[in-house]
Amino acid sequence: MKPLYIIPARGGSKGIPRKNIKSLGGRPLIYYSIDCAAKAAERFGGYILVSTDDDEIADTARACGIEVGYMRPASLGADTTSSRDVILDAMGWADGRGIDYDCVVLLQPTSPLRTCEDVAAALEMYSPDIDMVVSVCEADANPYYNLFEADADGFLNICKGPGTYTRRQDAPRVLEYNGAVYIINPASLRRCALGEFKRRVPYLMPQSRSIDLDTPNDWQWAELLFKKS
Repeated sequence: MKPLYIIPARGGSKGIPRKNIKSLGGRPLIYYSIDCAAKAAERFGGYILVSTDDDEIADTARACGIEVGYMRPASLGADTTSSRDVILDAMGWADGRGIDYDCVVLLQPTSPLRTCEDVAAALEMYSPDIDMVVSVCEADANPYYNLFEADADGFLNICKGPGTYTRRQDAPRVLEYNGAVYIINPASLRRCALGEFKRRVPYLMPQSRSIDLDTPNDWQWAELLFKKS
């Protein structure tokens, strides 16, 4: 296995300004993804690539011990830029430098409670005959039980199933992406968008490690969890 670890960290975050280099638990946020990538590389090999359009983020990554030879084009720094475009550009940079890889490991800095063991376990689940291994957790809401959509007359109908479940635990189990780990087949990504993948294997993580930092409230919760750990 030859992973290409991609850590996406653009400079223009809006929900939590400068979050990728903001201190959490005494370290810049990006450190936790770099640390997981470095420890996975010790076990599985591979190349670590920080994808950023921001010089300060690049310098912070270097201070964490990672060489930053690639800078993301400014055109890929908008909040509307797709993850696929960011990954494909980074892959193109790696291809142009003869870096050999057979899977892409996407580690978003916004998942600081992801552990190195999570990354290793997800990598162990990957094989070239699937599109992706993706980390998930049990969803808070369930389309068979407490998620509804309005019909043409404005009346609510259960999203899925007969709508007869009276206990949450009786409804089919549903999972949601938690944003922590993506192990992606490069050929699949070149062929289509992540949302079009048909062969997705879930790696289950507990909700306690599934925080995805997007708002100031998320950050406050993460700080509390770090203090307790």
